[in-house]
Amino acid sequence: MLPWILSIPWLALWLYLGLRLRRPYELPREGVGSGAPFVSVIVPARNEERNIEACVSSLERSSYPRFEIIVVDDRSTDRTAEVARVAERGRAERRLVIEGAELPEGWLGKPWACTQGAREARGELLLFTDADTTHDRELLERSVRALQEDEADAVTLFGRQLMESFWERLLQPQIFLAMAIRFPDQRRPVPRKRWRDAIANGQFLLFTRSAYERLGGHEAVQAEVVEDLRLAQLLVEGGQRLVVRGAEDVFNTRMYQSLGEIVDGWSKNLAIGGRQTIPPKLRLFVLPVSLVTAITLWLVPPAVALLGLLGLVPAPLSSWGYTLTTLCVVFWSLITWGLHAPFWYGVLYPIGSLVSFYIFARSWMRGGRVMWKGREYRVADS
Repeated sequence: MLPWILSIPWLALWLYLGLRLRRPYELPREGVGSGAPFVSVIVPARNEERNIEACVSSLERSSYPRFEIIVVDDRSTDRTAEVARVAERGRAERRLVIEGAELPEGWLGKPWACTQGAREARGELLLFTDADTTHDRELLERSVRALQEDEADAVTLFGRQLMESFWERLLQPQIFLAMAIRFPDQRRPVPRKRWRDAIANGQFLLFTRSAYERLGGHEAVQAEVVEDLRLAQLLVEGGQRLVVRGAEDVFNTRMYQSLGEIVDGWSKNLAIGGRQTIPPKLRLFVLPVSLVTAITLWLVPPAVALLGLLGLVPAPLSSWGYTLTTLCVVFWSLITWGLHAPFWYGVLYPIGSLVSFYIFARSWMRGGRVMWKGREYRVADS
């Protein structure tokens, strides 16, 4: 009986995910046909020399009939703007590469770059997409169709996350699972009264111009580190309709390419984004409890199993450790495989958990101090 009692937290988590986890509906297969609204595709880019050519070239190959591309070079210290200008030409009616203005007081880099792009945009629809993304030729058509089909004010997409290195495959599934636990059901638009449960993916966020202007554009999130999450909350809180769709077959992102990038990138986002989803009165309680709970779930079973192998715990407890560790390995293997990485990375999940907890603690301890791409910001709680 005791092993079953000790297993309740794990059983509860797996039951919760089984009952609540709902992947978003995929994009419609059809395009928009005639009468397609003009789309302005805005790409904020700072030090993206490595990625910008692939992003812009993929956008240029779009089958969508009416669009322009606006790349905003956010004061890069590399060749981002130069590479964006010489990327292959395609179907875009206009391609504009803007040298971003100096960052104003009180602004963060990405919201400021997006704002500059929106000011130059001619489109009825505004698509904000990151420089580390690639777009299949039918993606824009299908996304606009989803916006129309769902009668939405904005559509955001979750595509395929490319993970090519050891640390990406080990750590990214850990972060994505934490997000799935917090935002399990992406099939139904979030009701207005639950606006803290809204989420958007800044890698692809398509607005009607009227919806974007009603919420105040990126000026409304000028000091936000996790600006996409806050935009989603403002949309829903303002009574507008935000829809999440899946696009793994036509939309790819490779967020980070090394351990250092993963640590720096998620240290910037995790704790601040987590706080944004929690009522202020609960923040001091929820974040540390969440960290302790995660450590218990993923590190206690292998720790007990190891102690059992060393003969330092009673046989019933060591058997519990072996069994639950095996189940956790199977669980993480399925998660990793579901994200298109080799399933055997699940065997190494305790290492991934240790590093992930370090990243979360690092993010939390930094408070409002954020360092990213050569800039340091001080941000207030939202």
